[in-house]
Amino acid sequence: MTPKRIFVLDGHPAASSLTRSLAESYANAARGAGHQVRLTHLHDLEFDPDYGFGGYVNQKPLEPGLEQVLQDIEWAEHVVMATPVWWGGFPAKLKGLIDRAFLPGRTFDTRKTTAIGLPAPLLTGRTGRVLMLSDTPNWVFRLFYRNALMVQLRGQVLGFVGIRPLKITQFAGASHPRDGVVQKWLQRAAAIGAIAG
Repeated sequence: MTPKRIFVLDGHPAASSLTRSLAESYANAARGAGHQVRLTHLHDLEFDPDYGFGGYVNQKPLEPGLEQVLQDIEWAEHVVMATPVWWGGFPAKLKGLIDRAFLPGRTFDTRKTTAIGLPAPLLTGRTGRVLMLSDTPNWVFRLFYRNALMVQLRGQVLGFVGIRPLKITQFAGASHPRDGVVQKWLQRAAAIGAIAG
């Protein structure tokens, strides 16, 4: 297997979390398999999450942490994001990172369009994986919510900027996992990381 450049983003805002443990398990296994890995914890980044303007003119300058995240994504061949699901979406700080850093000229181009009229993605050539933790069972996501967050990730966030294909692994029952389940989840994350999946 050819080694890959992998960027892993732990998208939980807390210093310690199950999300962080999954991200680290993935990253450690990927390193152990010979891949180059850069790992960033959302908790360690200091930035204003409010975009603050209605358009793309007079954008706020990116804080160093956000600039580094963009550089790491641009460096990577495979992008991994670990995130909890809160109120059907991302934590506010993670959404703020996306709002602030995924800008035209760096992640998409509004001057060019795709065949269906969307802005041209600028991060093509990269694959992706999302490790998603939730309390909501997988079947409820599918049946009642029509996998809304997965659709958003594939069509309006990571897929929108060209990170495709995007695979999503969901870990359900995260707040009160049964005995032994967390260890199985960590092993699963490690197995995916070892193959840069």
